[in-house]
Amino acid sequence: MSGPTQSPAASAPQDLLIIEAGRASAHYWSDLWRYRDLFRFLTLRDIKVRYKQTVLGVGWALIQPVVTTIIFTFVFGKLAGMSAGGVPYPLLVLAGLLPWQLFSAALSGSSASLISNANLISKVYFPRLIIPFSALGVATIDFLVVLALYICASLWLGRIPSWHWALLPLFILVALTLAFGAGAWFTALTVKYRDFKYIVPFLVQVGVFVSPIGFSTGVVPRWRSLLDLNPMTGVIDAFRWCLLSDGQPFDLQGISLSIAISALLTYSGVWYFRRMERTFADVI
Repeated sequence: MSGPTQSPAASAPQDLLIIEAGRASAHYWSDLWRYRDLFRFLTLRDIKVRYKQTVLGVGWALIQPVVTTIIFTFVFGKLAGMSAGGVPYPLLVLAGLLPWQLFSAALSGSSASLISNANLISKVYFPRLIIPFSALGVATIDFLVVLALYICASLWLGRIPSWHWALLPLFILVALTLAFGAGAWFTALTVKYRDFKYIVPFLVQVGVFVSPIGFSTGVVPRWRSLLDLNPMTGVIDAFRWCLLSDGQPFDLQGISLSIAISALLTYSGVWYFRRMERTFADVI
């Protein structure tokens, strides 16, 4: 009497590719791990392309935050006379720019990632979610460069890092999760509706002015509830609590709202992305 029969997928060697109906969906999340080399390749490729044949190299990652810090310090600190809560105003602005630049760069990169990799999508199979996820790599590299600038400026101004810095990776993760969730929505929508290719840069430009980058939320208490509707408000305040320490209150309500919105965006964004993924190769 013969034993129980095994399916071809169960008895096949690990290096054998099995093509069967529904296999891609059933093994989608494990395929994300199996294709980790592709993720690494796409990330390194984007980093090399960004700085290839540039004279300043990674110096371009510093130009924007330095210029923005100077402008915001002059406008909000000098002209408007807003208080920095006892810390140097350039540090207040730079501490707010750090999470915003990380979020905006990750969102912009991920939202346009499928369109820029159209040839790859139409030729071979792999979990398409790898593409917007790999776009976070370039944004993270730029963030680390600006973070190094902040550390140098902070030490030069005589401010020693406190234990609050230990929680900074948590808030970095919140900013990246928020960008990835929104990016998953926008990149899937951009494939079908090319208008979103222009909407995302517009939203990023508007976001600079509706986020508390050039000022502290403590100087506009009447507008605090309205500002908290922007999920980056809680993240920016949390960054300042970590980086500036003294005199920066920890807004539990704001960061909790940011975490909740980032989780909701990521869950719904991945759901919509997976729903539209089968049509990407045909539409793109």
